Amino acid sequence: MNLIYRPATLEDLDSIELLVKNAVIQMRHQGINQWNQYYPLREDFIEDIEKGQLFVGMAGQEIAVIYTLNQEYDKEYETASWSQPEKSFFIVHRLCVHPKFQHQGIARQTMEEIERTASLHGVPSIRLDVYSKNPYALKLYHSCGYQEVGTITRRNGMFYFMELYI
Repeated sequence: MNLIYRPATLEDLDSIELLVKNAVIQMRHQGINQWNQYYPLREDFIEDIEKGQLFVGMAGQEIAVIYTLNQEYDKEYETASWSQPEKSFFIVHRLCVHPKFQHQGIARQTMEEIERTASLHGVPSIRLDVYSKNPYALKLYHSCGYQEVGTITRRNGMFYFMELYI
């Protein structure tokens, strides 16, 4: 599927919230309790949009995927064993594919888009954290070449810090 990526707008907010709500229901059915009523919040998406950091992948007129891309991180990121900590990086947050569009390669295509964006900006590294009990996300990131460089315990359990040098 060929997606068109663009920055999210406030007009997208209701669709983004519905996408995440549907994804959370799907994750719960799969036994993945990664997100809940406390995270992510509407306020998180508003802030990301206002900063120009939230992106949508459009399949026609529908939002198929969302993600936040920035250089903002929690203090715990400093505990990871990044292979080149002095190099610049982007961090992927809140990557989420609408259940209607899952299992069609959209997450991988989106990661490739993120890599292209980083390359265009001269940023050699992409970092993220992933819930240890989300086998789909773990499989995606490992298959894209991401390496585990540490762990953190937060919200609902353990997360792996991962990175990719492009």
